Amino acid sequence: MNTDLRVREVLGDPRPSGLLAAYHLGTEAEKGVPVDSPAALPAPYRVEVENPGAAFAADVVLLAEDEGGTAAGLVVLTSPGDDGVPEIKRLWVEPAARGRGVATALMHEALRRAEAAGAPAVRLSVWMWREHAVRLYVGLGFTTVEPWDDRPGLLCMELPFGPAVVERLAPEEIRTHAAAGLAGLLADAVDGGASIGFLAPLDPAEAAAWWHTVAAEAEQGARDVWAAYGPGRRLYGAITLIRTKKANGRHRGEIARLVVHRDARGKGLGARLLATAETAAAEAGLTLLVLDTETDSPAERLYLKAGWTPAGVIPDYAADPAGTLRPTTLYYKQLA
Repeated sequence: MNTDLRVREVLGDPRPSGLLAAYHLGTEAEKGVPVDSPAALPAPYRVEVENPGAAFAADVVLLAEDEGGTAAGLVVLTSPGDDGVPEIKRLWVEPAARGRGVATALMHEALRRAEAAGAPAVRLSVWMWREHAVRLYVGLGFTTVEPWDDRPGLLCMELPFGPAVVERLAPEEIRTHAAAGLAGLLADAVDGGASIGFLAPLDPAEAAAWWHTVAAEAEQGARDVWAAYGPGRRLYGAITLIRTKKANGRHRGEIARLVVHRDARGKGLGARLLATAETAAAEAGLTLLVLDTETDSPAERLYLKAGWTPAGVIPDYAADPAGTLRPTTLYYKQLA
């Protein structure tokens, strides 16, 4: 995904009008009923173009901008229906901005907002001939459902929300996600004040390079990585388990870089990731785990609740993201 993109909700911004006009003109041409101008569009579409603020007053209009503030695309997340399920509509990316991850960024933000609002699912409809869009939706986890619109050539799709899925990442998967999701997790943690070995602001290239190093360690059997995926396969969290190759330490491992995105906190995901790593360590024959974390940080509550034992505090052990030296508490857990 292009890290120079910004996706935000727009209210009273005139740019959606032009993007919606391009969307509807393109759609009418694809349907074989081209029109020469927005003024010739069917009335419902013309209203959207002429006054998007009124047409989508109850909905969320998301605009993607490049670093220069140029509009690259938009999507609409409607207000929930009677069953509590919102719909994604009007996904459009300007031709000059295609191939840069704009559609994916817009979809991720729309899904994030829908899930955060407590929606049980999200639905959409797409014309079958829009093969790129169909592939995008399938890749995000949407599946075809019983149609609510019987127009020929229209697919109706839905993505249900549920608990995040925790999966172990192979080295190539770590590399694939390094520059986008995984780097973003580190950046979000550092921006949120977590002391995880980096100073703020964290350069995306530095974060991605660190994950590439982790991928190499995974290939060597020195580190295991698990990731938590939310709706649309968005990365919500990660944890790593470091193994030692020292002859006298092969019984132990170290938990490192447990991170959960701020959008996904408060749902027990950190505990799930930690339990996943602990179970894998025990199954691999490890009998002792260690970790360190900033003293009095929120993470300490998680570790204490999970049965970890504090071994001691080291003053001024590591700098927080702002560069201030902080104490660190060492923890251990013996595995059955």
